[in-house]
Amino acid sequence: MTTAASFETLPGLHLPAGHWHGPIWLSDEPLTEPGQYRDCIDAFERTGLWPVLVPHDERFAATGEDWVDDRRRLGPAVHRIETVDVGQTLARWWDPFCCAGGTGCLRPYGANFPGLARKSQLRVDPLAEAGNTGSILARRGMYRLGLVAVERPADVPATLGWTGMIKSTDQVAAVSAVLRSWEDRFGATLVVLGFDELELSVAAPPRLQGRALVVAAEHRAFSVRSFSGQPGNLREYAASLVHKRHWRFSWD
Repeated sequence: MTTAASFETLPGLHLPAGHWHGPIWLSDEPLTEPGQYRDCIDAFERTGLWPVLVPHDERFAATGEDWVDDRRRLGPAVHRIETVDVGQTLARWWDPFCCAGGTGCLRPYGANFPGLARKSQLRVDPLAEAGNTGSILARRGMYRLGLVAVERPADVPATLGWTGMIKSTDQVAAVSAVLRSWEDRFGATLVVLGFDELELSVAAPPRLQGRALVVAAEHRAFSVRSFSGQPGNLREYAASLVHKRHWRFSWD
């Protein structure tokens, strides 16, 4: 593993001061140069270190906690990702009982998960899209820079034993398996990792409402909390996904 001392002097990279927190290296302070996020993505194939933005979380401000250090983790689970059937997993996570008075909020679907959406055609480089999205977010908010040694961005949660989805499932390998599938089908790439939230840049979002409906069902199975926080039913949520290049999920 690269040491913190050598980390900040990797050839071609200028990084802020930071330290290892177990399997993730974090800058000590929020990024002040948003372009450093894009620089880390540009260097990913060389370094094997995927950058994530770790947002400031007001819920821990009063206690002085840092969830990266002070909250428990699951065991690393990268070795189990390939054993996960994404379609079966999302079908298992599909909850038909969240709607008040029936399944109306799931229209045009019902009690059964409709299956996976077809792959979209990539027209934009996913890494370039992630670099642009991450740099914009870093310019607008307070984020520490995190770096994790992975073969692909989707593996970050499983590598860290991330517990952000613990209110729904403790299967962090399944979370990374879904993210891998979205990487492959939509160029959806992890850029933000919070205590209980994920944000992805999306290089190939659905372009038509029909495709967006199936993608919306996948989102809803993945994070019921994110869906239930939106107005309207699944069809209306799907309309918001057409051409949308930024997906956000939370389990708070």
